[in-house]
Amino acid sequence: MTGRMIPPSLVLLAALSPFATAQEVGSNAYVDMYFGDWHASAPRVTHGSLEERDILTRGDPFKPAKKGAVLRYIDSYSHATLAPHASTNSTRLEGKQEIFCFLSGQGTATAGGDTADIGPNTWILMPASLAFTIKNTGDQPLAMYLITEPTPKGFRPNPKMLVRDENTVPITSSNGRWAHIVKTLYVTEDGLGTLQSVLTVVLDPLTIGQPHEGYHDVEEVWTAMEGTSLALVGPFLRRQGPGVAYLHPPDNLAPHTNVNYSPDEQVKFLYFAWYNPHEPRK
Repeated sequence: MTGRMIPPSLVLLAALSPFATAQEVGSNAYVDMYFGDWHASAPRVTHGSLEERDILTRGDPFKPAKKGAVLRYIDSYSHATLAPHASTNSTRLEGKQEIFCFLSGQGTATAGGDTADIGPNTWILMPASLAFTIKNTGDQPLAMYLITEPTPKGFRPNPKMLVRDENTVPITSSNGRWAHIVKTLYVTEDGLGTLQSVLTVVLDPLTIGQPHEGYHDVEEVWTAMEGTSLALVGPFLRRQGPGVAYLHPPDNLAPHTNVNYSPDEQVKFLYFAWYNPHEPRK
């Protein structure tokens, strides 16, 4: 041994070698159906003044009819912006809830008589049946990811919006799936209706998460927030930069994971998942 660093390419080849003879999941084009990028989507206006661009949409994950149409349990997943000094209309969600992950800009959210300041790394679980508005108080666009989940029959939503400052959320674990550094933002007990987990996951430089299959009953989405990495889906690799998300194919065949090939920069992901049928909070 000379003590020299092993080239990242060799580390990656070693990590992938157990899957070299695994059953392929269709073709390159087929795997691309599970990826979405809001930069490639047409804008649409919601909440009166939010400009949303789809990342992933409802569809059939076993046989997607179009790129990104792979969600079974979540209504929609998008990137949204609110123009400087603009405000949304007062909105009351019926039969659904929204999880906001704010990326840049400054503003306020008001719901049920409460007002919270929002900015980068602010998260809000906005419950069903509660009127709310979001205002951009700054001179730059207020940017966010927006997850919309349906609320099951008999579900009891939170009486107030649930605001989390990710900067103050402790690290939940630092060695899950080999190398995942996790912060847990919301789980079922916090008032999620359909989803069971909303997290951020960080990978240190030159690390890889443990590859694992996408099971039939799991809806698991990974979105690059910071840095560029490689997404491994079956035997295929895709470069994944900020704004690109994928749902792992739920076929029990295609191992998936994320690879940080940077020698000196962390990468960060937004992760959310539905794992199995579960009783709603009543």
